[in-house]
Amino acid sequence: MADEVKLYADRRSPFSCRVKIALNLKGIKYQNIEEDLSNKSADLIKYNPVYKKVPVLVHNEKPVSESLVIVEYIGDWKGVPILPHDPYERAAARFLAKFIDDKCLPALYKVFKCNGEEQVIAEACEQLHILENELALKAGKKFFGGENINLVDIAAAFIGYWLGSLEQVSNIQFFTRIKFPKLVEWANAFVECQVVKEILPPKEAVLAFYKKWLEDYKI
Repeated sequence: MADEVKLYADRRSPFSCRVKIALNLKGIKYQNIEEDLSNKSADLIKYNPVYKKVPVLVHNEKPVSESLVIVEYIGDWKGVPILPHDPYERAAARFLAKFIDDKCLPALYKVFKCNGEEQVIAEACEQLHILENELALKAGKKFFGGENINLVDIAAAFIGYWLGSLEQVSNIQFFTRIKFPKLVEWANAFVECQVVKEILPPKEAVLAFYKKWLEDYKI
């Protein structure tokens, strides 16, 4: 693709990495611009004046914000499909990706904000079990997308890689193979997928990021 593609991102962010995975999956070359979120660039504010946050994709000087919106935008480009071709399956994938953002991730983050309260963990596990059951319907397939990752797998990137780091720095563990055998198996396959593994941030950087996040939250 000869068009100019730039990505304003934070390498530690699961939301930025969603976009990087999509670009990698499509084989799109792009300029990666890492933002210092404590000192945001004028370009980031110009391209995303509403939320002033990453990720922002700039395609031929036209900005697109919000990670799932960007991933779907990239999904329309030539290359490996990110959404199913069947209209019903496309709708189902969009629904599940939205569920991850609207219900699942807030419940997971709440666990660590509430210092692992039992009821809060139970609520988070309830959301994870919905994803566990979705994988059970895949009849032995590795990913939500079947044999290959799709929009839902990309949306669930936080669970696949970042959740374990939050558990480690907080000493709160609930995402286990005993409770979620299929989801843990999926997570292991996801992080070993070549297009994912190539762009994941170093574990040390993620651990340091979440350690500071927890310290700042408790102040």
